[in-house]
Amino acid sequence: MMLHMLRQSWRRNRRRKLLAVSTVFLAASLLSALMLVSIDIGDQMAREMKSYGANILLLPAEQAALPELGDGKGNPLAGQSTLDEAELPNIVGIFWRNNIVGFAPLLAGDVPLPPGGGGEEEAVRVIGTFFDKNLAVPDEDDYHTGQKIISPYWRVQGAWPDDEKDEALVGAALARQRGWRAGSVLTLGGKTLRVTGVLASGGEEEDALVLPLRLAQQLLNMQGKVQAVRVSALTVPENDLSRKALRDPDALDAETYDQWYCTAYVSSIAHQLTEAVSGSVANPIWQVAASEGVIIGKIQWLLVMATGAALAAAAMGVASLMTSALMERSREIGLMKALGAENWRIALLFYAEAVLNSLAGGLLGCAAGWALARGIGWQLFHSPVQFSWIVVPGVLLISIFIALAGTWWPARRIARLYPVEVLHGRV
Repeated sequence: MMLHMLRQSWRRNRRRKLLAVSTVFLAASLLSALMLVSIDIGDQMAREMKSYGANILLLPAEQAALPELGDGKGNPLAGQSTLDEAELPNIVGIFWRNNIVGFAPLLAGDVPLPPGGGGEEEAVRVIGTFFDKNLAVPDEDDYHTGQKIISPYWRVQGAWPDDEKDEALVGAALARQRGWRAGSVLTLGGKTLRVTGVLASGGEEEDALVLPLRLAQQLLNMQGKVQAVRVSALTVPENDLSRKALRDPDALDAETYDQWYCTAYVSSIAHQLTEAVSGSVANPIWQVAASEGVIIGKIQWLLVMATGAALAAAAMGVASLMTSALMERSREIGLMKALGAENWRIALLFYAEAVLNSLAGGLLGCAAGWALARGIGWQLFHSPVQFSWIVVPGVLLISIFIALAGTWWPARRIARLYPVEVLHGRV
């Protein structure tokens, strides 16, 4: 009986049904789009933020433990303590290896230049690193890493050097000072180098020659050694747990420690890097890491607020339509009551009708929301947002909640409708 009445009710006043479905459809479209973007925005924004460079710096433990001197001389062990280059593949062997975007070792020092016409001995600063190094790592035959991957903000006028050749980038400031440019051939420490490009990085590299690590090790007589490693990792925003662990991981109980260790905080990834490379300490570069977390957190809150506003508007729209339906069908409701129908049965009929509307609008909204999310992804990140099936049941449940919430207030008025009054046109 109830199903028959529901079918009859569903077929009546199709214009109002279409308006109800459209109201839920619009809300579900926005909701599904924002949910898809929100699910994917952490990784997408983290990748975008990689343009600011590495967010973890791996240093020798001795150098990290000794503070900077107050006389402006810096750290007295800087450049003296080193790490073993052979342990660098361990960086991509940690639990969060898939979150490691790339890394680049650093080795810096001064190398004498051939004496000039005045006979005075001069030196030039050299920095050894990886540019686009094919590195042997477990379970990955074609792994590449280097500054070309982790430092997209580097601007090279010319070409990048080949890690296997005697080539170099000259910093923009040094190029102006020496008159070197792309194509210049230099003699340095008995080696003949070809400059492939001029580097603008905004950092110390602009006053130096940037070489393949192999070549810098030979010139500085430090084979197999590096002084630091810049690591770029995809991370999630820091919270109270990560900050507590950063202060003292040993103070965490076993369950909390596992939760922190198995979450991609910059602090937990840095901790695992320290464990992976002997004699090292990994420090987050907070200017980069903190900015990532703040920006992602604010965007997610913006999405939540926009979603809440859309849901509230949809619920009010459904409430308005159901109130209108209640007034139109007041005589029908009065007749049902006169024939002995209970209030809850009549209310159930309205709730069921609203749920059917919400399911139709929700399903259509999921499809439209996916298209909208893909458009947002291309516009913001130049790549499509991935579809997640978890969004479908989530959107349908919320669509049903919108319908039930919008029907609740009109349904309460059913109890205040008296058959005598509505049948005689007094309501």
